[in-house]
Formats: sequence, C-alpha cells, structure tokens
Amino acid sequence: MRNPANKGIEMKVLVLNSGSSSVKYQMVEPETQNFLARGVVERIGMAGAMLTHRPHDREEVRLSGEILDHKVAIEYVLSILLSKNHGVIKDKNEISAVGHRVVHGGESFSSSVLITSDVIKEISRCMDYAPLHNPPNLKGIRATQALLPDAPQVAVFDTAFHQTMPENAYMYGLPYVLYKRHGIRRYGFHGTSHLYIAHRAAEILQRPVDQLRLVTCHLGNGSSVTAVKNGRSVDTSMGFTPLEGLLMGTRSGDLDPAIVLHIMNKEELSMHEANTMLNKHSGIQGLSGVSSDMREIEQEYEHNPRAKLAHQVFCYRLKKYIGAYSAAMGGLDAIVFTGGIGENSSLVRQNVCANMEYLGLVLDAQKNEASQNSERSIEHQNSKVQVLVIPTNEELVIALDTMKIVQELS
Repeated sequence: MRNPANKGIEMKVLVLNSGSSSVKYQMVEPETQNFLARGVVERIGMAGAMLTHRPHDREEVRLSGEILDHKVAIEYVLSILLSKNHGVIKDKNEISAVGHRVVHGGESFSSSVLITSDVIKEISRCMDYAPLHNPPNLKGIRATQALLPDAPQVAVFDTAFHQTMPENAYMYGLPYVLYKRHGIRRYGFHGTSHLYIAHRAAEILQRPVDQLRLVTCHLGNGSSVTAVKNGRSVDTSMGFTPLEGLLMGTRSGDLDPAIVLHIMNKEELSMHEANTMLNKHSGIQGLSGVSSDMREIEQEYEHNPRAKLAHQVFCYRLKKYIGAYSAAMGGLDAIVFTGGIGENSSLVRQNVCANMEYLGLVLDAQKNEASQNSERSIEHQNSKVQVLVIPTNEELVIALDTMKIVQELS
C-alpha cells in the first residue's frame, strides 16, 4: 500500500457520500481545512444523469452523460478532478486517501475505521438496519477500491458519535430478547454533524467541550436533535431508524406505534406501502399538503392554515425535545442550530426559542433576523443560555478522521 503521509507532502482527501442514485463528493486538504472542489453526480442509472462540479477558484460546471452505476459515477468524478480546465489535481495518486460516509455501523463501530474486508462484512450486516443507505454506501466503497486500489479507504459512520449514549437512553420498552436477537435499540443518526457543531460551539464559546451541556439541532429535510453533555452524545431524537423523532420533510417522526397497525388494517396497506407512507408522504409534506420544503411552507405561512399548522408542529416538537434534554443533562449552556432550516429560517428559531425564559434563554430578535451566511450568536445580552447558528461541515470531519487514521498507518 502506498504511504499517503509522505513527509513534506500535503494530504488531499476525497470525501464521498454515496446515495441510491447520487454521489456527493468533496476534495479536501485536511491540514489547512480548505476544500479544493466539490460536487455531485445525480440520477445515476436514470435518464438525464448529471455531474455538477465546482472548483474552489473557478465557476461551476455541469456535465451530462450515461452514468449507469456508482463506478461510472466515480469515474466521472475522477475525470473532472483531473481535467485540465476544471480539475484540481494532475494525477490520481495525489489523492492520499478516500473517506466514505456510511450511515449505519450498528454497535460495532464507535469511531471511524480503516476499511478492510472485515469492516465491509460488518457494514453489510448492518444493511437490515439501513436498507436505503448502507447498500449504496457499499457500492461507493467497492467502486472506489476498484478505481483507486492504492489509496487507503476510511469509513466514517453517522451512528458512531451516538455510541456513548447510556443504556437507559437507547433501550426501548420491548422484550429484551428483541435487542439481543435483532439489535432493536436507539442508534441515532447525523452523528458527524452533531459532533462537528458541538466541538465548533465549544471553540466559539471559548470553553472546553467537556464542560458544556449543549442541545444541537440539525434541521433539514431530515432533522434530529442531540443532547451533548461533556462532549458526549447522551441522547438523540432519531432511533432505530431515521424515522423517529422530530417532524421532518416527508417523515412522520414520533407517533403512537398502534397508529401504524390501525392504518394498515383500515387502509389495507402492505408493509412496503406503510413504510412508504411514513417515510415519503408524511411529515411537513403530509400535514401541509403544500411541500416538504420549509421555504415554501413559510411562503404560505400567513394565509394557508395547514402550512402554518405544519410549521407549528415542527417547532413545537423541537421545543419539547430541548426541554427534555435540558432536564436530562441537568441544565443547558447553549443551543446550536445547523442544517438548511436551522441556518436559514429565522421564523423556526424564533418560534422554538419563544417562552424559554424559564431556562434563562432570551433570543435577540434583531440578531436572529439578520441575514448572514456565517457562524453567529443570536441570544440577547441578558440571556443565560447562548444560542448559536453554525453551518455544519460533515465533509471536514470525514476528511480529518481519514487523515488521522491514515497517518497512524505510517
């Protein structure tokens, strides 16, 4: 195996996030924390497949083609990274390592790992837990191994950060034998994002992360909230699957499990149809009848009662989780908002933080409304709880973890 940590050579890490019909990528220099290029291949295996690529110092470019599978998609990525006009490297050997986002690592992985045949077997075993995510994650890994056989590959798991949850937080009130036989427990997701914003919040607050009680809110089409106490995840809203927890774009979030059985009976739904209803036709989309996009919901907020209701349910559920996690941690030092909704919706932040004076939390309306695409504090000067907006950077976490693991090989 080529040693990617050669003395005097700055590492370049290719970060890949392989979905069912897409591959998102970013080329990162982890030492400087600079990105060289980023992009996405979309509609893999479908008509109209497209690669969108943006180098750090040039305009965005789009290429269409017949992209039949993940291997072809990654070939396109490598070709454009090497392109004379649009590329950022001259030889594929400049790619020191590849970091892969893997959604589910079960109980086997509490941190990122070098990918080996045994690791691949374990990721495959976790397919039952994440049937929509782990299979394409594995396709991306296998394709990259074939195309970059000398580059070390690292898996960074969405579930790893939450492996610090205590047993009383991750167990469900089901027969214990189901946990032993089938691994039925809370796993949590978005862990890489929650890890990043918790540590970045500590830097902004100029306090050690191991002395903070944080509630981190990753809000987008998929949303989750995590209680981070002393730098460790102690509870999180997503559970055995990403369906549990907050109301989301098209996912129901928390509900009485008997509802599912009742609807399946009344509507004569199959397991597949019920799963599709809960994951694809519920949430903000299902309640509002307007859209799963919070921007469109807020455009309808004042004159469409159902859009307003969906917005209110979303904010109310998040408010309840913040209160519960404050109690679980014995207090609260800061709330952190991230993700497309968390970073951009002042109305969501306003409604979630309203009437939180009992916690010592007072939002500054002017700071909250200020349009800034940057890290910022939005609490009132008299607030005892700080409120931060921090753009997440999961790719950087993956690149840094990859660099650390690869350097340990040398």
